[in-house]
Amino acid sequence: MQVIVDTSIWIDYFKGGSKSGKLDYLINENIVVVNDLILAELIPFLKIKKQRTVISLLNSINKLDMNINWDQIIDYQYRCLKKGINGIGLPDLIIVQNAIQNLCEIYTLDNHFKLINNVIKLKLTG
Repeated sequence: MQVIVDTSIWIDYFKGGSKSGKLDYLINENIVVVNDLILAELIPFLKIKKQRTVISLLNSINKLDMNINWDQIIDYQYRCLKKGINGIGLPDLIIVQNAIQNLCEIYTLDNHFKLINNVIKLKLTG
């Protein structure tokens, strides 16, 4: 089982937060994956902070290919809205689709994923 680590976990981890404590274990087990979307959310800020080593480490993590199916994203958003779940951003829906396509668990602190899980069954940890 691979675990896609969401931006919220990485941010907590970099800040030395306690909510991302499981990440060290996942890294040691070599089951952590990311995608280009997550890297695009993290790396610009890290570049500003001149965190070259961290950027290099993030880029060395196994990366999932992103095959975005916009019809499926639209369907996910429709299903969420139909259940009264508003405010789910496209990045979160793309991460959900990427995780489902690759049979991955999602490690996140973001409550949007818990809301999406009420409509689209996900494998969540966090």
